[in-house]
Amino acid sequence: MFKVYLVSSFLLGLLLLAQAHGNDKKIGFYQLKRGDLHLNLTNYGASLISVIVPDKHGNLDDITLGYDDIEQYKNDSWYFGATIGRVANRIGHAQFTLDGHTYKLPANDHGNTLHGGFKGFSDVVWTVKSHKEDDHITFTYDSHDNEQGFPGRLEVSVTYMLIGTNKYSLKMIARPIDKATPVNLAHHTYWNLKGQNSGDNILSHEVQIFGSKITPVDKELIPTGKFESVKGTPYDFLEPREVGSRINDLPGLYDMNYVLDASSPYHFRKVIIVREKVSGRKLELWSNQLGLQFYTGGMLNATKGKDGAIYHKHGGMALETQGFPDAVNRPNFPSQIVRPGETYKHYMVYRFTAS
Repeated sequence: MFKVYLVSSFLLGLLLLAQAHGNDKKIGFYQLKRGDLHLNLTNYGASLISVIVPDKHGNLDDITLGYDDIEQYKNDSWYFGATIGRVANRIGHAQFTLDGHTYKLPANDHGNTLHGGFKGFSDVVWTVKSHKEDDHITFTYDSHDNEQGFPGRLEVSVTYMLIGTNKYSLKMIARPIDKATPVNLAHHTYWNLKGQNSGDNILSHEVQIFGSKITPVDKELIPTGKFESVKGTPYDFLEPREVGSRINDLPGLYDMNYVLDASSPYHFRKVIIVREKVSGRKLELWSNQLGLQFYTGGMLNATKGKDGAIYHKHGGMALETQGFPDAVNRPNFPSQIVRPGETYKHYMVYRFTAS
């Protein structure tokens, strides 16, 4: 038997709102669906609201954390499903120097800048440029000069596209118009392959990460600038193992940037495989980025989510492909500076199977 997934009255209302207002700046919700793969999205933060896929018995479940109410998204501190920018992750001391000028940024995380500042790309209303329900949706945003302290105007687009009935791609493109600027976009969906309303955490999920090094951090989660091997440490997921198998050996939480293995920089490669035994679901993620922030929701605390779900500690895992954190202040890290005439490109592919 197939379990039928019904769009909530809230989502349905916003779907109608989106259809009524077209490509203006109204906040709306939109769908992509093909076969048993269903995506719900909003132009608020160019965010992914839900991903619905079958388990090994054909039952459909939503496997992403999120909210039912748009006001919750506006007040969200977890970045559920959001597009993160202009620079994802952390910038130490909320500043950087570029071409001889020091730029001061909002200090929204213990004196540092996190995920673009107090009002990053996750907290603005994007324009819907094009939408075809059985194919794709493209969101665009024009970031102005000095927005959250970052230099120059930046044109950004984010496209979600279905591939067959069990895959979708996510393409992030950014072009600076008049000044050089750092760009590091990321996607911040939290996954629980057993189902977002299962009541279970993700510690029994089996994970394999194709990254043999990490960029260790200080007590404020700012990289030290060093690279360390994961072999023999609790960060070693080179072979598949459960998330919780060595979590008690950590000095803190799983909230770490992995240096992804590749034959050449920005080579499109498999990043991570996640399996959940009860549902039989498997998620595979590919990307062209250099790093993966692996965060297992260790700071979630009784957060009220969709359909009455309560998200407790380790209720979902975020898999954020990205450039390295604080690269603007680390000359030995690959640069994230993009200049006029250049294009930032970030590609991801998500594949879902069940057996």
